[in-house]
Amino acid sequence: MLAPSILSADFARLADAASAAEAGGADWLHVDVMDGHFVPNLTFGPKMVADLRRASRLPLDVHLMIDRPDAWIGRFVEAGATYVTVHVEAAPDVGAALAAIPSAGARAGITLNPETAVERILPYLDQSDLVLVMSVHPGFGGQAFIPGALEKVRALRAALDARGSAAELEVDGGIKPENARAVREAGASVLVAGSAVYLDPAGVSAALARFREAIG
Repeated sequence: MLAPSILSADFARLADAASAAEAGGADWLHVDVMDGHFVPNLTFGPKMVADLRRASRLPLDVHLMIDRPDAWIGRFVEAGATYVTVHVEAAPDVGAALAAIPSAGARAGITLNPETAVERILPYLDQSDLVLVMSVHPGFGGQAFIPGALEKVRALRAALDARGSAAELEVDGGIKPENARAVREAGASVLVAGSAVYLDPAGVSAALARFREAIG
């Protein structure tokens, strides 16, 4: 599945960006929430998620790059998040945060930064509907893919399969048509792409079509 990241869209035209992704055949819409503390940037709050929910029928994949995500889960679910993903490095009690997400009415996701070992999230796989591998350092769009992320994807694919888990395995950061097949073959089921979709001079639909062709 393809999940365009709205972070790379024109913030003055987010409804149009969401519509373009939907018209181009995107499966999800990825929404990066940043607080200026956990990562050195600020982006969206619950109101923006609510506005996107009204603008699009796509599942909203809300990635909380924030300190103490447990304090915000309910508000983002109420705003319309389909998935809410928390960082293992950010939640004071990761298990409790993950449990709070389905209790609020969304699907639970867990993620880790590039420097964090896969072993940190293994205890939480059974609580997760989505496992996200960051293939860049979170906080800014347009970064280059970190090749070592492929080993994490393979390790997590094996761990999920060993558990018989149906959780989606998502990769976010530096994803382009040129590396999409390698990421998919490593075991990813969802690819997040921002600048490669929204900054493509040919437009969103053409960019998504190139991804589909590359993945095969």
